Amino acid sequence: MTCIREDRLLFDQLSIEINAGDIVQIEGPNGSGKTSLLRILAGLSQPFEGDVLFNNQLIRQSREEFHQHLLYLGHLPGVKGEMNAQENLSFNLALQGLTIHSGDIKQTLAAVNLSGFEDSLASHLSLGQHRRISLARLYKSTARIWILDEPFTAIDKQGVYDLEQLFKKHINQGGCIILTTHQDLLTFKPSQIKKITLDYLTD
Repeated sequence: MTCIREDRLLFDQLSIEINAGDIVQIEGPNGSGKTSLLRILAGLSQPFEGDVLFNNQLIRQSREEFHQHLLYLGHLPGVKGEMNAQENLSFNLALQGLTIHSGDIKQTLAAVNLSGFEDSLASHLSLGQHRRISLARLYKSTARIWILDEPFTAIDKQGVYDLEQLFKKHINQGGCIILTTHQDLLTFKPSQIKKITLDYLTD
């Protein structure tokens, strides 16, 4: 797989095989193509050369099936300021085809330490709280494939630990996770993590 952005070669002849139970960490300096790679794997962008396959089919030819199994969280939390925390989570879960009653929504927000903020407008909440609203979707997701762009941004140490425990549960249940992060996954053994390092390519 080859990716070119703004006439700059980000990566070339990259080959990745990801299976159920894998956690894949994509590393590299800012601008090396980490987000571009995630967007290609999620089917949101096209590579300059190469293809992405799901169950041995091109994702552009099995888009509906692929998206049924995919949860993509981008670098921005995707939270609407005019909606409160509970409404934001309900809205995003509905986009995944999930309908959750209000009591369960509150329990899910409590899992990301947002108890007491359920009715607070997102515009009144911090960046870290926005990130928690977004990450709360993971606790209810039925998707097998999680593609996460810097999920630990603006999250404290306890939040990072809780998220890693959720990651372990997901891969133990046969899911897979592809993520970018500048920090180590402290509760995983190095042998449990597939690492892909991107770097600037020169002529």
